[in-house]
Amino acid sequence: MTDSSNSDSGDKSNSYKTRASVESLASRPSAQVLVIGGGINGVSVFRDLALQGVDVALVERNDFCSGASGASSHMIHGGIRYLENGEFRLVSESVDERNDLLKTAPHYVKPLETTIPIFTTFSGVVSGALGFFKRRKAKRTERGAALIKVGLTVYDAFSRRRGSVPRHRFVGRTTALREMPMLHPGIRYAATYFDASVHNPERLTLDVLSSGLEANPSARASNYLSVHSMGPEGIFLRDEITGEDIPFDAEVVVNVTGAWVDETNAASGLPTAYMGGTKGSHIVLDDPTLLKACAGREVFFEHTDGRIVLIYPIGERVLVGTTDIATSEEDPVGEAVCTEEEIDYFFDLISHVFPAITVDRSMIVYSFSGVRPLPSQENLEPGLISRDYRLERNVEKTPEGTQAIISVIGGKWTTFRALGAQIADEVLPMVKVSRKANTQGLPIGGGWNYPTANGAETTWVEQHLSGGISPSRATLLFERYGTRAPEVLSYLQRHNDQLFTSTPELSTAEVKYMIEHEQALHLADILQRRTDLTFTGEVTLAVLEELAAVMATYLQWSDSFKKAQLNTTRDVLSQRHHVRL
Repeated sequence: MTDSSNSDSGDKSNSYKTRASVESLASRPSAQVLVIGGGINGVSVFRDLALQGVDVALVERNDFCSGASGASSHMIHGGIRYLENGEFRLVSESVDERNDLLKTAPHYVKPLETTIPIFTTFSGVVSGALGFFKRRKAKRTERGAALIKVGLTVYDAFSRRRGSVPRHRFVGRTTALREMPMLHPGIRYAATYFDASVHNPERLTLDVLSSGLEANPSARASNYLSVHSMGPEGIFLRDEITGEDIPFDAEVVVNVTGAWVDETNAASGLPTAYMGGTKGSHIVLDDPTLLKACAGREVFFEHTDGRIVLIYPIGERVLVGTTDIATSEEDPVGEAVCTEEEIDYFFDLISHVFPAITVDRSMIVYSFSGVRPLPSQENLEPGLISRDYRLERNVEKTPEGTQAIISVIGGKWTTFRALGAQIADEVLPMVKVSRKANTQGLPIGGGWNYPTANGAETTWVEQHLSGGISPSRATLLFERYGTRAPEVLSYLQRHNDQLFTSTPELSTAEVKYMIEHEQALHLADILQRRTDLTFTGEVTLAVLEELAAVMATYLQWSDSFKKAQLNTTRDVLSQRHHVRL
């Protein structure tokens, strides 16, 4: 998902102060390793290398976590459906990484009780077997209780090796409808198991990035900085804010640009055709009836077309997704937008399991879409393409000799740490550095010393965030930053902080903090990625205008530039994300 709200309008040279993140790269224009791509997988590679003492730099042409990483289903899951494809290695790794994240990032990753409504008993066994043994679909038949029971039993075996999530349970129709009365009355069974969700994926990405920067003074990272070209003349980075080019040099380049891997390689004259990709869209609904019907659980099920879909509550909203649509050859990684047809599909799947609930477009507070970084697989339908990852290595000639280019293909949110470790292990011998640290079990950002006992969060907030702010503001800071909240609060108190009049979710000094410490440069950076204001439907025209005024002060925007930013962001949110302004 790449929003045009990230593009600047007006006189760029007079619109921003010199960025420290860019200056750090321009003043020392070389690194042992250059990571291209600031999604969750790119920052994971960056963090792992930084922890080993590698001189590593990361560049992202848009904002951090603004592509597929920011268009996820907000799930950290083991991938039970991958069992049908026989991808036991991926399931094993995924559940291990899920269990690890529940411990290392408890401020953002939470247990998610998941219920599967089941309408038949034995159907799907034959087609499931064909999918397992031959990686192809037979004529679609619905997955029945027998097949789901086998899958969940195997899934339990993987899930409980390094974790303590409860085993799955099966109940009949009567019990299922007692627990969730608005489920379709025609169900025969319901199966419930546990996975996990990530409520703030964008902020978790920032925490992983910050962990790398703080671990190693040589590590550097910047958003809105692209690779303009790579080749015999070297690497040239382009500041997307000013348009200036920066010559750069690196021994190893790691291309973690997701669906844009082939496009990035083309900048070096390296023709590759690794990527395929499928589009996945979601909508967020403000519907108290649907929220209540979910009973605090994700509802995960097979829709009538065989696609596995989901409905689940996040806060006071309900997330519905996702589609799996092959991207076109003409525009494989173009602007992904949730279409009207996809919205109709989402409404239909809601009625499939909650037939008494009627939803309409007035309930949509946000929509988003992204292109999954999947390998090219022309002979497989989208749902059967593996979510596993691999790397490809190429060597290019440079003025200094040779340069290794490693391209990362595939990958999913849940396995970002393992992917980062694997890529780091590939790179370390190339730069003659030995591994010094292991990221497994290593707390991330605000997950350090996080209070996890029952009731401990409230006590922690009272003890650490009670000075000079309201309980509601203290709770918000804790939810947004985890155990790093006291550092943020100290900053706010030193900078004449004032709450916004348009929303209690933001304050003037917090915007300054996001600019100085989190590289926020645009309205959308704060509304979509430093906060969840767009996701929850809390963005109003008044919020936009007040935020624009505050950012204009800190970033020295001209009046014309501020107006252009305001208009562009308003148009993008309303036209591309169903935000009513």
